Amino acid sequence: MTTEEERYERARKRARELRAFYTHVATYVLVMVLLVFVDSRDHGGWWVYWPALGWGIAVAAHAFETFSTGWEKRKIKKLMERDGKDL
Repeated sequence: MTTEEERYERARKRARELRAFYTHVATYVLVMVLLVFVDSRDHGGWWVYWPALGWGIAVAAHAFETFSTGWEKRKIKKLMERDGKDL
């Protein structure tokens, strides 16, 4: 059995994970807007897609890490329910 304090700590940890992810996304968007502006003013060719691609991969990995835990929990629950019906 879990206590109310354990449930609170899990919820608090999850809220921190979500806040960190959304902060990462907001920072990415703001910096990319700034870089697109700088790149448009620089007449040496388009280079902004390289940092956008590299950092975009990092944001995607952060999203996967943040949101994949829910999928895993749902899948475990579904498999446990299915195994219980097979008995």
